Amino acid sequence: MINTIYIEQEILDHPRAREICTRFPDATLISCNHYGEIFNRKAQNFRLQKTNPALILAKKNNHFLHPAPPEYGIGGEHHYYFSHMLNCLYDCRYCFLQGMYRSANYVIFVNFEDFQAALRQKSQEYGDKTVNFYSGYDCDSLALDPVTHFTSEFLPLFKTLPNSRLELRTKSTQIRGLLNMDPLPNCIVAFSFIPNEIGRDLEQGVPRLERRIEAMLKLCNRGWKLGLRFDPLIYQPGFEKLYQALFETIFSQIPQAAIHSVSLGAFRMPDKFFRNIVRLYPDEKFYAGPFSSQHGMTSYQRDLEQDMMSACATQILEYIQKSKFFPCDDEYR
Repeated sequence: MINTIYIEQEILDHPRAREICTRFPDATLISCNHYGEIFNRKAQNFRLQKTNPALILAKKNNHFLHPAPPEYGIGGEHHYYFSHMLNCLYDCRYCFLQGMYRSANYVIFVNFEDFQAALRQKSQEYGDKTVNFYSGYDCDSLALDPVTHFTSEFLPLFKTLPNSRLELRTKSTQIRGLLNMDPLPNCIVAFSFIPNEIGRDLEQGVPRLERRIEAMLKLCNRGWKLGLRFDPLIYQPGFEKLYQALFETIFSQIPQAAIHSVSLGAFRMPDKFFRNIVRLYPDEKFYAGPFSSQHGMTSYQRDLEQDMMSACATQILEYIQKSKFFPCDDEYR
């Protein structure tokens, strides 16, 4: 439940801001000059705020698109991500957001039209070449869709951009907006997974595997393309059997024809973010795992990472064509 909403003065009368506020009639409304006054101020405690985040409604003025990290690729050469929202409803211990941001409050940028103009311009720059756009890097693409109406606002744009491909990355089951639309051939709804046995300790608020499979089945029955994202791989003794059970459960229920792509990647995080998170959760056992720092990134020790990637890649390729497989490590492509 949102108890407090901060709104930039410039957008107090923005129709989308007003509509979002009506969703939380009991919330206290506080105006501010710029969202950074709230979101970026010092001496905030992400862990404490996560128990009761506020909502911040803002206008983004520039840098609507960013080059996507190399490991985000699902084919093609041109990859960009955009974030209509900052921070995620869920609370996952392996997530880099808690180490990157000072605040756990949710930021929603209400000027969707400016994002759409940037997407259209970037798509046109590449002519007939395929451009991949990713939503869900700094947030969950669907978790707040009933509030933001993100899908109903953005997907019509991609009907007019046949050379562009949109990935909606999510752990959510908030798919009603998608079910109310005709499926787009250039949109992939990509669900992220780790085994339930590991997720019980590391994922707070995330719908269980069974509910996400139900959501995927509803989507594929309507004709939507699905992505499966086994990223990050999380180590635990006996991980081979845990992931084998996860793959079997998913691939035995999701039709091969509905799967657009499958990605696989081990846990990795910039060293600075990892140190910030350890300070937030000094008693979290996960952070005492067999990690090492390489080239400014904290990840599993290389031998262990290779063992995990190799074992899981072998298992996945028992279920799908290699052309649909996009591991984050070139060694396994």
